[in-house]
Amino acid sequence: MSHAAPSVSPAAAAVGRLSPARLAALMQPPRPAPVSIRDGRWWAGAVLLAISALIVALAVQISFASGLQHARDQAVGYDELRTSLAKAVTPVGQLDYEEKMVAYGTPVALLEIPSIGLREVVSQGTTGTVLRSGPGHSADTVMPGQEGTSTILGRQASYGGPFNSLTRLAIGAEITVTTGQGAQTFTVFGTRKAGDPLPSALAAGQSRLELVTADGPALLPNGALYIDAQLTTKAVTTPAFQFSALALPEADKPMAMDPSAWIGVFFSMQWVVLASLGALWLRRRWGAWQTWIVSAPVILALAIATADGIGSALPNLI
Repeated sequence: MSHAAPSVSPAAAAVGRLSPARLAALMQPPRPAPVSIRDGRWWAGAVLLAISALIVALAVQISFASGLQHARDQAVGYDELRTSLAKAVTPVGQLDYEEKMVAYGTPVALLEIPSIGLREVVSQGTTGTVLRSGPGHSADTVMPGQEGTSTILGRQASYGGPFNSLTRLAIGAEITVTTGQGAQTFTVFGTRKAGDPLPSALAAGQSRLELVTADGPALLPNGALYIDAQLTTKAVTTPAFQFSALALPEADKPMAMDPSAWIGVFFSMQWVVLASLGALWLRRRWGAWQTWIVSAPVILALAIATADGIGSALPNLI
């Protein structure tokens, strides 16, 4: 008895003639069509990418990059202060040796507190931008060691957190401040918060130092902390004042924000969004890995620059 050969359909015969690679490719599920630039999901993805990059950049800036920036600025400031002290041109009042207002950011003193291991260059001014580099001297007060009260502000947590250990200062701790008029020694006699009674009025010829930083948990302050110290050496000559506390800009006051810094943040954020849009556009043409290798460093660098601007715009003692 003869048996007829089984019939093979044309489709099965065609499959049999395919190479294994081609057959595997046909077995893959179809790729989804790329999202069109006109689709709202495309724009939402770009915004989410920009926000994610900014969140990562803020974490990097606060925990790592800002500390490096503070260390670098302190090294530069120390060299500038040492040079100006050697040339006897360090500002000792509101005017410099050329009879011009002392520029914000100019190094004016060296602050040392051995009991907590603090050694910081103090610059003129107390805006958020100045305090990124270290403690700042309030321009409406006398220089440390002069007759009256000198005020120095410093950050609690970000940009090196130079004043994060002020809460450990004990009564009787010594503070040394070196200015263009020599080294002055102060002794801590009190700690207070906003609303607490102020120290008694200074007698003629006396001098005090007031250190100010944020109070409360790091990066979540609930006010300002004040450390009061009395000069134990002889007060030095006090130059004439050119302006008082009434003329001090709002951005220089404790826990103040600098509204002008938000302008730079706005423009920086625009670049982050544009870079994110560009990355999504390139992904449609280059592929995922090629795009992220090229665009990720650019987006992150722009986001860190934006985060640095936010550091200037936030309250100056954080």
